Amino acid sequence: MVVLQFTISVILIIGTIVIFNQIQFAKNRPVGYSRDGLVTVPMTTDDIHKHFEAVSTELKNSGAVSEMAESSSSTTYVDETDNGFTWQGKDPSLQGDFGVVYVSRDFGKTIGWKFKEGRDFSKEFPTDSSGIILNEAAAKFMNIKNPVGKTIDWDGNLYHVIGVVKDMVMQSPYEPVFRTVFVTNKDPQQLIDIRVSPSANMHDAIAKIGSVFRKYSPDQPFDYHFVDEEYAKKFGDEERIGKLTSFFAILAIFISCLGLFGMASFMAEQRVKEIGVRKVLGATVFNLWKLMSKDFIILVFVSLLIAMPVAYYFMHNWLQNYQYRTNLAWWIFASAGMGALLITLVTVSYQAIKAALANPVKSLRSE
Repeated sequence: MVVLQFTISVILIIGTIVIFNQIQFAKNRPVGYSRDGLVTVPMTTDDIHKHFEAVSTELKNSGAVSEMAESSSSTTYVDETDNGFTWQGKDPSLQGDFGVVYVSRDFGKTIGWKFKEGRDFSKEFPTDSSGIILNEAAAKFMNIKNPVGKTIDWDGNLYHVIGVVKDMVMQSPYEPVFRTVFVTNKDPQQLIDIRVSPSANMHDAIAKIGSVFRKYSPDQPFDYHFVDEEYAKKFGDEERIGKLTSFFAILAIFISCLGLFGMASFMAEQRVKEIGVRKVLGATVFNLWKLMSKDFIILVFVSLLIAMPVAYYFMHNWLQNYQYRTNLAWWIFASAGMGALLITLVTVSYQAIKAALANPVKSLRSE
């Protein structure tokens, strides 16, 4: 019973540590842009687009906003894909979709993306209307050396590459970054991206943004989303699994401790006369504690020998579901093993020390 209980407990403990370690590993992944103070506002009308310069100027002058742009997708997802891209030297057998994000020229400044090569869209270059920016994944997929300045054919229209930005995690934080291209577009887009000024109070800034938006678009309800909260939702499934595993791990440990406590009490009662004789013959409390505890420690070691390979097998297979994943580090298994041993010693020691400290006269007076 002890072996079975602690085998289950150790497997659940290891599973809990691995799950939360994987979540933390993905959360610490560089996303390639700044989420702090970044807000998106969905658009159902083109009112803000028609008065974009006026809205942007008024919000910047109020001190609530530092940058503002339009885009077809948020930084937390890619809404559109296309496979109609060709380029010089492309392998005819190479097939694959590219994510497509339509943006206004200030999109990069608003989200804080970082350039690996080239430059951002700029109003100083009228030719940027036919310019295109690639992320690192797209440039690598195309296998173009020095892509800046190269021409890309997109469904019969020619675009020139003006820059390559560092990969941004716009979809699953557990998967490789999807190859994506960014192009400017003068049409109204689905989202307004807003960078709240770092010096502004967030509550006051949102109130000011809402007031200005309602002024220029009175028929549309003001709805907004914080990008950092939207990104955090991507970890929801794994966090629920982690919490559920934690609950069952705690429950299994509790049941195991009850079983250990009961068995230790039964063993102490069965060996009460033996303990009395040993104490009369000079055995110390430590000697008696060791005598009572070693059998349980052996059982826990047996459970560890069973649990660790089983836990490794299941958690290794679970991690294979994620391309961006943590490793099964040795310290996870060591921590679970030490924790199981510590729980065993604490549980058993109470009864062992209690029996060792008992007056041997009481247990031997009938002999």
